[in-house]
Amino acid sequence: MSEIILKVENISKQYRLGVVGTGTLSHDLKRWFYKLRGKDDPYLKIGDTNERSTAAKSDYVWAIKDISFEVKKGEVLGIIGKNGAGKSTLLKILSRVTSPTTGEIKTKGRIASLLEVGTGFHPELTGKENIYLNGAILGMTKAEIKAKEEEIINFSGCERYIDTPVKRYSSGMRVRLAFAVAAFLEPDILVVDEVLAVGDAEFQKKAMGKMQDISKGEGRTVLFVSHNMGAIQSLCHRCMILNNGHIQSIKPTTEAVKEYLKINVLSSDSIKVFDIKKNLVRIVSAEIQNRGISTTNFHSGDDLDLFVNIENTQQIPINLFVGLYDEYGEKIAHFGNNYTNYKIKSENTKVSIKLNRLPFVEGRFHINLSLHAYGKPHHREKEVFTFEVSPGDFYGIGKNVIRNNGKFLMNVDWNDA
Repeated sequence: MSEIILKVENISKQYRLGVVGTGTLSHDLKRWFYKLRGKDDPYLKIGDTNERSTAAKSDYVWAIKDISFEVKKGEVLGIIGKNGAGKSTLLKILSRVTSPTTGEIKTKGRIASLLEVGTGFHPELTGKENIYLNGAILGMTKAEIKAKEEEIINFSGCERYIDTPVKRYSSGMRVRLAFAVAAFLEPDILVVDEVLAVGDAEFQKKAMGKMQDISKGEGRTVLFVSHNMGAIQSLCHRCMILNNGHIQSIKPTTEAVKEYLKINVLSSDSIKVFDIKKNLVRIVSAEIQNRGISTTNFHSGDDLDLFVNIENTQQIPINLFVGLYDEYGEKIAHFGNNYTNYKIKSENTKVSIKLNRLPFVEGRFHINLSLHAYGKPHHREKEVFTFEVSPGDFYGIGKNVIRNNGKFLMNVDWNDA
């Protein structure tokens, strides 16, 4: 059984809205008076939950509340949730950038974090000087840092500018160097926020590979926050869903992503009902799904399930055609049930169409539907659905296919001749 390397017990973080700090002098004096009398902080009993869409009823808000979990050595824990759910606050507390209002954190070993662009870098120091500064903060000796210096610089791709002050770096260069420092200075726990989205596609691929090496090859622990469900699924063993500052659930990654999509990505645009009633045959409604969830969000390699309800009061032979278009209106695919000798029942029915392993790297696409009888169209609907495809692990190698690999992905077999 793997040892527990991080244990979080009932941590909470409270902020006072509209001010910097814990509050006013009168509030601080009141806290001191209560503490002197051996009583709990009176302001811990008040405060709104972290729900950004509602008006505040109190001057205080709980960014996170009663968070408890454990992470094992060598595990990659994904942390997902909508914007404002408390993910970044949690990581800042774990990284000791800020302290919790209540609760306790127990760790074994060093923690390195990559939270925001340039966090932990001194802008006046050069890239090389910042490598040594960050290593010293992690408790490493100069000799230990020196042994990793060349690897860090090569991985970051910033060799030409390594002796230039960091304040002159682009945001992408800062992220590259910051990630390289955090990954190669051998922390026991690596904490990574969404900042990898700042880097280019090539660097994202390198960073994902390095995090997998850190976990699988070196047995170190990674906490990873991302809105990219493809990256989460390819990298993480378990996933924590945060919602309004609370833990909604912690589950194996596949189950967690499915739950998150069901609650947070459910889209009314993924279900359509049509009001045409006079046709001999008509499309009553249609829906698209990803893993059983109604949504318009997909990744490369996901299956798209299309369901079409058809009304055929005359019980005549019919054919259903599906047109697939890109965001510029260019037709990229067209298919119908008669192409595969599938016959639609001659009565009211629901047809299921599975687009296996979407072969797109990324982009926005539209679906048109056309219902034919006696060789002529009787009901057409244009742009019934507009769905988004993001880079995903199409080839099942643990890495997302990136945008510089063209527009379409080929399903090929490689063998010795």
